Amino acid sequence: MPDPEATSTVANGLMKAIEWSALGIEVLAVAIIVYGSLHGSIRFLFHVRSRMGDAYDLYKAHLGKGLLLGLEFLVAADVIRTVALEQTLRSVLMLGLLVIIRTFLSWSIVVEIEDRWPWQRPRESGATAAEGEPGKDE
Repeated sequence: MPDPEATSTVANGLMKAIEWSALGIEVLAVAIIVYGSLHGSIRFLFHVRSRMGDAYDLYKAHLGKGLLLGLEFLVAADVIRTVALEQTLRSVLMLGLLVIIRTFLSWSIVVEIEDRWPWQRPRESGATAAEGEPGKDE
């Protein structure tokens, strides 16, 4: 028969490891967002200096990609924390709310970067301007 004290110690150690893992993923998410912002800003300055015509669009796309990736990592950390550590109705509802908010933010970023809704197919090069515009039903 397992020793209850040893089992409790192992369970506590496992819970701490999971908490540290979730915290590590959150730190990674913040680092990704900061790196994407700095890298995109530096590239933007070089593009402006070399007078690239689409410098702003490239900047917007680069920032958006960094934000999207960071948001994905933040959602992963929230899922780990909720599923493994806090299995209460309140924590599950909070997770659902956070996922909804972050999904909305992700969709907004995709619309801003790609000028289309996430469920729409990418535009072909010969498409007219009216096709695939956000807000237009297909």
